[in-house]
Amino acid sequence: MTQTPPTQVAATLRPLKGVRILSLALNLPGPAALMRCQQMGATCTKLEPPAHPGAPQGTSGDPMGLYNRAAYDVMHKGVKVLMADLKTEKGQAALHKELARTDVLITSFRPSALRKLGLEWKALHKQYPKLSLVTIVGAPGARAEEPGHDLTYLAENDLVTGLDLPPTLYADMGGSLMASEAVLQTRLHQLQKGKGVQLEIALSVAAGYLALPRSWGLTKKGSAVGGGHAGYRVFPCKDGRVALAALEPHFAASLANAVGLKSANIMAMFASETHQAVATFMLTQTRQQLDALAVAKDIPLYTLPAC
Repeated sequence: MTQTPPTQVAATLRPLKGVRILSLALNLPGPAALMRCQQMGATCTKLEPPAHPGAPQGTSGDPMGLYNRAAYDVMHKGVKVLMADLKTEKGQAALHKELARTDVLITSFRPSALRKLGLEWKALHKQYPKLSLVTIVGAPGARAEEPGHDLTYLAENDLVTGLDLPPTLYADMGGSLMASEAVLQTRLHQLQKGKGVQLEIALSVAAGYLALPRSWGLTKKGSAVGGGHAGYRVFPCKDGRVALAALEPHFAASLANAVGLKSANIMAMFASETHQAVATFMLTQTRQQLDALAVAKDIPLYTLPAC
């Protein structure tokens, strides 16, 4: 089956309509969270630092604008982007002008940087009691000052295999979802209590959450979704690969019927001869044949080109 998943949230439900969000967060997690909030109806503004000296004219002050302009543009669609040097009086004035009309502030600075910018929660809450703060950090609590990145947080949660880089930025994107969830939580708190609240989102915690199935043993080698079950594996086929996910008994039965297996009970699906039978069958099939088989036999699979 070949379809591209949508990147937009449901357009019919806009739970953040009327909510004003200001973001100071750069790179990926903060802008991705802001993108989700904008898609949920929020009015989003972002304050960026001036571009680095020597950068091309019109360059964004967010490093993502240099790394990958296309990604930057997608995440900032519908977002009002302003420039301010928060280390200057003029920049501070611009910041507080925006804060005075903001419901939720998103940051991605270390705690020490927030202190230097006068954005510690205690002072912020005193000046703007209805304002909420979502702080995105690398690791929680005392570890928030430690340097780190998506790769290090995945590594500490056993999500890095061999010497290969992970195929996407799981901690950053998981953290962005947690941050947009936190915005929803703060909004509920504002409505219930009439005042703001601070929530901290740690990327290492996001990575740990994504790693829970692994920590439970669900994806360890030889487990049902770790290659032990013959119906849940990636196999080579005649002109590519197939990601097969016939895990549940009724899907396994459909697979067994297609392959010509005598049994699809759970013990049989873990047997080496079953793995061999499925592998042999897949090598006889093209991607087109397997796509057709998926529809005809109700088998969950997705065909891919060869490596």
